[in-house]
Amino acid sequence: MEQTGTRINKYLSESGVCSRREADRRIQEGEVTIDGRTAGMGDRVQPGQTVRCRGVLVQPEEEPVILLVNKPEGIVCTAEKREKNNIVDFIAYPKRVYPVGRLDKDSSGLILMTNQGELVNKLMRAGNYHEKEYAVTVNRPVTPEFLKGMAGGVPLEELGTVTRRCRVEQTGPRSFRIVLTQGLNRQIRRMCQYFGYRVVALKRVRILNLHLGDLAPGTYRSITQSELAELKKALRFSISETVRPQAKRQEPEKRTTLGDKAPDQKGAYPKTLRREGGQPWNKARRKPESKN
Repeated sequence: MEQTGTRINKYLSESGVCSRREADRRIQEGEVTIDGRTAGMGDRVQPGQTVRCRGVLVQPEEEPVILLVNKPEGIVCTAEKREKNNIVDFIAYPKRVYPVGRLDKDSSGLILMTNQGELVNKLMRAGNYHEKEYAVTVNRPVTPEFLKGMAGGVPLEELGTVTRRCRVEQTGPRSFRIVLTQGLNRQIRRMCQYFGYRVVALKRVRILNLHLGDLAPGTYRSITQSELAELKKALRFSISETVRPQAKRQEPEKRTTLGDKAPDQKGAYPKTLRREGGQPWNKARRKPESKN
């Protein structure tokens, strides 16, 4: 039998309260009610029902809002009020909006803010391979070897993975542009650190077809109709829900090195790489701790 109503996490997301992932967290913590009853995961909101989140009445947004914001350094991409430098209070937009994804506190540039939950889910899902472009300045001269290494996939021990292949182009003696299709935590900084570089400045200049352009730091503008049409076209085949297929049990490989293992069609290396004797590759490459 076909179910009616809207799933509670989607209802909160489309109402501009928060992203769907954050909605799941609030539901699990008992902060959401439907007609006075504590909502559960998977509950549906029927027409005429009253929803509250943290005691505040939730009403669906009628007018969609998508903002392009030039975030300065020092501002945190969160809607959490306990963070005094949160981006929501910083831009002080008259309607409730929240950031799409994150941009490190020490980084600057383009961040999207919206009340459109479905848009958030599609843009944030790494499996959709959406491009994000960054302008980066490092602390020492850029070399061809460094650019090749950055583009070919970089092992990140802390995250237990290898980055996807990406496009990298030198723009100056100590600067380059990089286009990523994933958003790992402090990814570019970690990638540079692997090759002995330190990021001096990092600015995001593009998300899909949306460009930072000459937008002044600390200001924002609404998306244009032509930009919105192109964005919808780019997202038309994107998936908003996270699909987790059941993993198949596999025996560990015993004689595999990074050089022996070719990337898949999407340019990604297997998450588990093993060396002779079955020792995990990332641990085998770990540098000994300093005694100083």
